[in-house]
Amino acid sequence: MSDSHLLAELARPDPEGRPRQECLYRRLKAAILDGRLPAGMRLPGSRQLASDLAMARNGVIHAYQQLLAEGFLTADRGGTRVAALPPVKPAGEAGQHSAPALSARASELAARIVPGDTLLPFAPGVPDLAAFPWPAWSRALQKAWSGATARQLAYAEPGGEPVLRQAVARYLAGRRGVACSAEQVFIVAGGQVALDACARLLADPGDVVWLENPGYPAARNTMLAAGLKPLPVAVDGEGMAPEEALWRTHPPRLIYLTPSHQYPQGSVLSLARRLDFLQKTESTASWLIEDDYDCEFQHARAGGRPLPAMQGLRPAAPVIYIGTFSKLLYPGLRIAYMVVPPWAVRELGEGIAALYRGGQAVEQHALAQLLENGTLTRHERRMAPIYRARQQVLRDNLLQVFGAEVVISGGDAGLHLTLHLPDGPPDTAIAEAAAALGVYVRPLSRYCSGDAVLNGLVLGYGMAGAERIPELVARLAEAVNRAG
Repeated sequence: MSDSHLLAELARPDPEGRPRQECLYRRLKAAILDGRLPAGMRLPGSRQLASDLAMARNGVIHAYQQLLAEGFLTADRGGTRVAALPPVKPAGEAGQHSAPALSARASELAARIVPGDTLLPFAPGVPDLAAFPWPAWSRALQKAWSGATARQLAYAEPGGEPVLRQAVARYLAGRRGVACSAEQVFIVAGGQVALDACARLLADPGDVVWLENPGYPAARNTMLAAGLKPLPVAVDGEGMAPEEALWRTHPPRLIYLTPSHQYPQGSVLSLARRLDFLQKTESTASWLIEDDYDCEFQHARAGGRPLPAMQGLRPAAPVIYIGTFSKLLYPGLRIAYMVVPPWAVRELGEGIAALYRGGQAVEQHALAQLLENGTLTRHERRMAPIYRARQQVLRDNLLQVFGAEVVISGGDAGLHLTLHLPDGPPDTAIAEAAAALGVYVRPLSRYCSGDAVLNGLVLGYGMAGAERIPELVARLAEAVNRAG
C-alpha cells in the first residue's frame, strides 16, 4: 500500500463515531491482517502521521503502542515496522471446506430443538410466574445480601451452601419421603448440570443408558454429549417397561426415570416396578437416576396419596435423586439439587467439585430462608388447587372440542397434559400453526426415539389462567385445522 493510499484509508471518517485513536488502531490492525501492509513495511513516525492526519500525536502513539504490545508491529532504531506474521485470509475468502464442522452430536441436538416463545400459554414446564410471592423473595434476597461476606461473592462452597443443603434435606424428608442427611445433598446450577454430572461421573463413554421412550429430550441430549449410548425403552401406563431379556442383552450402566410423573406422557411408575428396578440395579451394578422434576405438585389420584420418592424405599441403593426449584420458584433461578447415596458422598462430591464451579451463594441463602420459614410450602399449598382446577378446565375443553374419544394422558402431578392425535396432521405442523396463533405447544414426536413415533401435543397449563383456557383451546383447534 502506497503512502497516499495508506493516508486515504486512515483518514476516512468513522461511521460509528469511535475516537480517532481507536479508529486508527483498528484500521492499521485490519490492514496488517489482510496483507495490505506487508511484513517489514516501515510506518510513518508518530509525529509525521499525526500531522498528516491532523490528529493529536498522543493518539498515534496510543495506536502504535497497542499494536506493538499485541505483536503486530516491531520497533527498533530503524523505526516502526510491520511484524512478520503468518498469512491470514480476509474474512469471507475462506475456502468452502476450510471451516471446521461441528460434531455429529451437535447436528443431532440442534435437530431436536423446538423453537418458540416459552412464555406463551400452553408452554410446558413453566409455572405461573405472576403468582410467585415476589415480595417475600425480595425481602429474603435483601436480608441475604445484607449479611453477605466476601467469601459468598467468590465461588460458592463445593456442594452448595450448608444452610441450603440442610433446608433441602428437611424439605424433601417432609414432602417426598426422601431419606438423607444434609451431606448427601449437593446444590448445582440447574437440572441439566445434575444430569451432566451423572453422565460423566457414573458412566464412561460407550456405556449404555436406558431412557424412557418417549422421554425428556434434554436427558437424551446430555447423555449423547457425554459419549454414552442411549437405548430407548418403551413406556406404558405404569412407566418404563423393559422386557426381561433387555437386562441380559443390553445391560445398562445408567437408567433414567421420571417415576412420579413420566415426562411427557404422565404415567406413574407402579410400586412393583419401582421395587423391581431397585433390586435389579443393585444386582447389575447399574445406577438409577430418579428425576422428580415436578415433585412440588403431586395431585393425589382417587383420594389417595401420591407415591413417595423411590429413593426413600431403599436409601442406600445406587439412586441419584434429582430435583429443582423451577416449578416452585422460576426457571431462571437455575438452582437444583442431587441426593446421593451415603456411601458415595465423598467420591461424587470430589467429582462435582472438580467439574463445576458453584455460584449464587447469596441466592442460596435467600432460598434457604424461604424453605425454613415456610414461605415456599405455603405458596405450594396455595397454588396446588389452582393448578388442579386449570388442569380440569383444560381437560374438559379438550374433550369438548376434540371429542370424548380423544386420549389425554398425564395429570397425576406437574403442570402439563398430553393430547394424543394418532390420526391427526403431523404434530410439528400443528405446533408451527399454533405458534402463529399465539399458542406454544410441543410436538409429542420430538420426545420419541427410534422407530416408534407418537403424534400429539404436550400442553402446559402453568401460564394459562382458567378463564382463558376455552379460547386457547379454540385456537389450538384452529391450528389443527390449518395443519391438516
